[in-house]
Amino acid sequence: MPPVSGRHPDRDELMERILQSPSYRRADQDTDFLNRDELRAVRLQLELLKPELIQHEEGIRSTIVVFGSARLIEPAEARKRLAQAEAAFTQKLDDPERRRAVEVARRQLALSPYYDQAREFGRLVSSTCQVDSHCEHVIVTGGGPGIMEAANRGAADVGAKSIGFNIMLPHEQRPNPYITPSLCFQFRYFALRKMHFLLRAKALVAFPGGFGTLDELFEALTLVQTGKVTGLIVVLVGRAHWERLINWSMLADEGLISKQDLQLFRYAETGREAWDIISAHHPPPPRA
Repeated sequence: MPPVSGRHPDRDELMERILQSPSYRRADQDTDFLNRDELRAVRLQLELLKPELIQHEEGIRSTIVVFGSARLIEPAEARKRLAQAEAAFTQKLDDPERRRAVEVARRQLALSPYYDQAREFGRLVSSTCQVDSHCEHVIVTGGGPGIMEAANRGAADVGAKSIGFNIMLPHEQRPNPYITPSLCFQFRYFALRKMHFLLRAKALVAFPGGFGTLDELFEALTLVQTGKVTGLIVVLVGRAHWERLINWSMLADEGLISKQDLQLFRYAETGREAWDIISAHHPPPPRA
């Protein structure tokens, strides 16, 4: 073999190349390897196990899920945004986008009391059920802002635990600050996140929301309808809103669902009413 021109790497350099090689990383510490398409099954299993094990360690026995819009804000902030939109519109009255911004801000203000109701619901449930070291009916949300923040905030108001199942999205998203830090999880897969929502759930409370809220609500209703999930109480807060949004009776009248399926959910107008419905079926733990 002809001699190789140039300087030969010494023993230490050769060893360093080996130690820095991706192949030498332990598989459980190699994030590039774990993110390969072929490792999807492993990632799914990890996303199932991590929240499950931590909730068990934290003593979480049962939960109540709260769904609702990430865009719905508390009344004071809604009033502020409406004033800003109106001020911008008065500077350019012929701008249709500014006119629409005012209309949306007015509707957001009309919906903003739901933030307070979600917060009150979180406070009521947590102060009633997390007593004497019990972790029953722990509030769980998608971990984001809006209605989710409000429910987690209500639990934090009374020093109780609450859970946030956050999700990786293409745009930046951060969990709300009121989740119990040891119970704040980040998911890659919607499917595993949805599974965790219902694994310990005794009830689901849906406030007004968008595509995500509707997706989660209808999946839960389907699981109850088909018997895959049993004992889950579903409460829709704001009857007028939900009946304007969805023509439930039409589905039954057209034979697309059974008339009995309309009994799979109940309506409430306030956080207190929602809790009264749930506690009638799933009473809080007895106090010592």
